[in-house]
Amino acid sequence: QVQLVESGGGLVPAGGSLRVSCAASGLTFSTYDMGWFRRAPGKEREFVAVISWYDSTLYGDSVKGRFTISRDNAKNTVYLQMNSLKPEDTAVYFCAARRRGSGKFAYWGQGTQVTVSS
Repeated sequence: QVQLVESGGGLVPAGGSLRVSCAASGLTFSTYDMGWFRRAPGKEREFVAVISWYDSTLYGDSVKGRFTISRDNAKNTVYLQMNSLKPEDTAVYFCAARRRGSGKFAYWGQGTQVTVSS
């Protein structure tokens, strides 16, 4: 079965950097778009970034210019490099997989907590 496992979350001071990873298994990784989403306490889930199976990227407005999504198809892993972190970036970060050509992210990880202290 498909599994997405996030790692790399933690506590970081404002202005700092953190990289979270998502290891995928059970799917043909190179044929999937991979996305990052986040959910802050009391808020709805928010789109963060997506990287397509052919390496095109798209970012949410709140992270544009600070976050970078990348993928390593040899390792079945997608990364989210987060720089210039702000307290409002505090959230549980989830990765998700969408088969190319599909309109829906069908697979989700369990999430990793990122906390940015002020």
